[in-house]
Parts: sequence; C-alpha cells; structure tokens
Amino acid sequence: CGTSPRDPSPGARGPSSSRGAAPTSPPRRRRGGPCATAPGTRSAARAWNSPRRNASPCASTPPSTSPRSPSSSPRSPRSSRSSAAPSPLGTPVAEILSDHPAAAAHGFTVRALLTHTTGLRPELPLYELPDDAARHRALATEEPVAEPGTRRYSDLNPLLLQHLLERLTGQRLDQLVAEGITRPLGMTSTGFGPCPGAAATEDERRPWAKADRGMVRGLVHDENAWALGGVAGHAGLFGTGHDLAVLCRVLLGGGAYGTARVLAPEYTALMLDEGLGFEVDKPWYMGELAGPLCAGHTGFTGTSLVVDRATDTFLVLLATTVHPRRRTPDSTPRARAATRLKRAVRDTGRTLPYEAAP
Repeated sequence: CGTSPRDPSPGARGPSSSRGAAPTSPPRRRRGGPCATAPGTRSAARAWNSPRRNASPCASTPPSTSPRSPSSSPRSPRSSRSSAAPSPLGTPVAEILSDHPAAAAHGFTVRALLTHTTGLRPELPLYELPDDAARHRALATEEPVAEPGTRRYSDLNPLLLQHLLERLTGQRLDQLVAEGITRPLGMTSTGFGPCPGAAATEDERRPWAKADRGMVRGLVHDENAWALGGVAGHAGLFGTGHDLAVLCRVLLGGGAYGTARVLAPEYTALMLDEGLGFEVDKPWYMGELAGPLCAGHTGFTGTSLVVDRATDTFLVLLATTVHPRRRTPDSTPRARAATRLKRAVRDTGRTLPYEAAP
C-alpha cells in the first residue's frame, strides 16, 4: 500500500517512489506530505512439483491474432481520439450492438453497463458452452433477473462493454489497453496473459472450482475469461504494484501522468464521482478510508484497489485468497489494510481540501 508516488518529470516513463517524496501538484489540488510504502515480496507457489519462486513481471507481448470472442474492460476510457472516443453514456447499447436482442428489449445504455444497473445476473457459465459462437449468443440473449436500475455487480456488463468497444473501434481489447493505457503510461509489466513468471493462483479442480484445469499459473484464473481466450472485460490482466501505482496516480491526477494523458478530466471525474466501473464509499473493503471521495474495485482472487481524493492516497492490495484452493470470500484483510493506511495518513495531518474539476 502507499500514498501517491512522485509524478514523473516531463518525458519520464514511471514513478519514482522515494520515501518522503511529495507528488507534483496538478491544477486546483494542493498536495504534499510523506509517502508511505509497504511493498510485499512473497508469492504463492504451492504448486505440485513446482519449485518456490518469486513472482516476476508479465512483460507486454504483441496482441494475439487468434480469433477469439471479444471481452473488454472499459473502466479506463481513452481520451478524445476521434475514431476511438467513447460513446455518450446515454447511448443505447443496441444502437451499436444490433445483434444483441436483450439489450434492445430492455434499453441497456452504456451508463447502465458501467454502473451495473442492467439487472443481469452476476455471471453466466460461458465456459460450459462448446464454442465462441455459442458464448456470443448466450451473452447477447441473456435476460435481466432483477429490475433494470437495480445496482448489482455482474461480470456480464464489462463483457458487453467489450463487445461495444471492439465493435466501435475495430480493435481487440488487448490492443486497446496496450495502445490507449499501458504503453503511454510506461506500464510495461501490465498486460493480458499468458504470464509465465506469475505466482501460482489455484489448484482449479472440481468440486471446489468450476473447471478442471489443475494448478493455474500465469493464466487467467476466471473460468469465463479462460474460455474466451484469456482476454475478457471482467478478468485477465496481469500487473505489478508499481504499475498499479501509476494507474492510481492517473486517477488522482485527473487522467494524466507526466506528459501522458489517457483519460479526459471529465471522464475521470465521472468514474470516481458516480462509480462508473468503480464503487464509491464501500466500508466493507475500504475500511475507514471509505467516504464520498473514495472509489475502488475488488478482484475475486483477493485483490483490491482504492483511491481516496480526500487524502490524495491510494491502496493497492495484490493478495490471493484462492491458493491453493478457493474458500469463502472474506474482505476483512482488505478493510483492515485500508483502515491502517487511513490512520497512518491521519497521524500525518494529510487530509486535503478537494475541489472537483470544472
């Protein structure tokens, strides 16, 4: 966990996280104070017949050309670039995805997908279907199980958003992420798998898992993302704490980092204020950091990311709760880590006045 690594000087490619460094001040926000870090170095490696080893970064690789079904993560919309500019949030999904009858019948909008208010169920067992065409049909025809407008997380929303983004741009999700986010920010250790140096995740076998894959290492853990070829809107990215520190700095800095801008300021504000692709003020995993200026997201395997504009602080937790086997989810460690960070920041008197971008 840490608070705001130093913004790079013009042309720099990544954060300099020296202790005590105060971040460069973006417009309309006063910053300052110490930088506290607590990096972890251990990795889960309880793999049968595999030596224990430290995790290594997943180097960026050229996008795969295999014809897989699309599945995109629009949590980070690109800044205005004519052909790839995000559609207006009120745009009906069916205007872009005309082959998705459920979206047309129920009036799904881009905003509804981002805020998880479509009423779709949490997940759909796409991994049980025989091919990509069947998976596409299942997603396109899936009906809501709750009243549209009800906020309920569903993996199907980011999968639909990927279909939408890929249809708009003519590019795969892994290409969009690399060209629009990770490459400009110098996040060289972040990308979709396979990632041979990654820590072992789970001995994925029935009955405790949904598929029989054996020990998963360097491949996406989520069964649906695995069935979709490892590139999916809701799962599949590998990265390091260093790279995620850069992403947090982008979110706290209005969409820019050094000389690179990957998010328009208005989208950054919308994401964090309204919870577009994020959650706002969730004490169950944000602990005492929770508040109206605190946004974040969790991952099934035990990860979480929280950014708090009130204190210019972020928390990245890259842990595993599914090694060697998945168990009952417990977010107590997430909340405890966030609370410890909030108290450490409070003790430095680091609470800042915050003004929303105009």
